[in-house]
Amino acid sequence: MPKKYHHGDLKNALIQAGVEILAKEGAGGLSLRKVAQRAGVSHSAPYAHFPDKQSLIAAISTEGFTQLYTGLEAAISPYSKNPKKQLLEGVKAYVRFAEENTDTFKIMFSGVLEKEKDYPSFVEISSQTFKLVVEVIQACQNAGILPATAPADLMAVSVWGQIHGVVSLALEGQVSHTLLNKHTIQEIASFGLAQMLLT
Repeated sequence: MPKKYHHGDLKNALIQAGVEILAKEGAGGLSLRKVAQRAGVSHSAPYAHFPDKQSLIAAISTEGFTQLYTGLEAAISPYSKNPKKQLLEGVKAYVRFAEENTDTFKIMFSGVLEKEKDYPSFVEISSQTFKLVVEVIQACQNAGILPATAPADLMAVSVWGQIHGVVSLALEGQVSHTLLNKHTIQEIASFGLAQMLLT
């Protein structure tokens, strides 16, 4: 039975269908025909929004980064005068996004999007998200919370890599269940971050 969607929501319905197919079958199993079928629309309907498979993947990634950016900004904005709190709350928001949007999260960082520069909206929001992280790291360096021995963007990649690595390992089932029975992903990620802090 075709899924019902409100007028104007076709694009989002197609994006969600794409996420579900990518999560189960990977990029090789994705086609606009399958997306149309899952969304309950005609085979030609997706082409009104997406000329090809890559443009749909770009839309999924762009939407994911938009949600991630919104979540990060909301988490850190109340603490503009407390860089350490911004960093800690930002990490929580990142982990929360990954846990609540696991399929989208995996797609965003999977490398299935080819020729990223062909999609300006994706480039803009992903760059904007990283810039937000760099700003928090810079503030932490200025406050003596993180080492100032490296440029803020380099330190940002190190901090992000630490958190992202823990989250990805956990989501892929690569962290011992014994450990996850005692600690949440949030706690493990926060512990890793704590090892990098000076104060």
